[in-house]
Amino acid sequence: MEYFELMKGFLLTPVRTFQSVRKAGAGDALTYYLIILVINTILSIIASLIVMTAAWSVFSTLFTEMGIGVPAAAGVGILLVAILMIIIQLVMVVITALYLHIWVYVAGGRKGWIETLKAVTYGSTPFMLIGWIPFIGGIIGFMWSLVVSILGVRELQEISTAKAVIAVILAVVIFMLILITVAAFLLVAIVSSGPVPINSF
Repeated sequence: MEYFELMKGFLLTPVRTFQSVRKAGAGDALTYYLIILVINTILSIIASLIVMTAAWSVFSTLFTEMGIGVPAAAGVGILLVAILMIIIQLVMVVITALYLHIWVYVAGGRKGWIETLKAVTYGSTPFMLIGWIPFIGGIIGFMWSLVVSILGVRELQEISTAKAVIAVILAVVIFMLILITVAAFLLVAIVSSGPVPINSF
């Protein structure tokens, strides 16, 4: 299927579209993910620039005082941010799939982690296509992608809806608990360390 047809399919008819990519490999899934990732990156940068327009005069003055041309600085900065975002998210989608597959396996999925990778990459479609919208896009896109990913796990791992839901929800909840625990430890460490004595400087 054409990539744009796949995007439309995962947005509107995810079950049928997942069934159509059963024979797709990891390379196909990652290529598709790269395409929607590039789309998301470009739209995110455009949205960010629009939001930051009000502060642009401040940056313009700063760059001028440093002897750096504003267009050159902006262009290089945007390019570096775009490349960094793409590299980080490509690595993260593989890590996410490996992590999720632990819980998919616990829930009974036995079709291999590549199928879980496909569920994650293809399931990311809603978030990638609307997550760039300021304020509401991230929340709606995340929830939509969560549902699509659950359907992907169910179809590609050939397990029940209940088991797919359990696997994805467990992955999300455990991850959030880990983040909260780490944040709590850091907060306790900072508070218990006390203020730094002024005479120490």
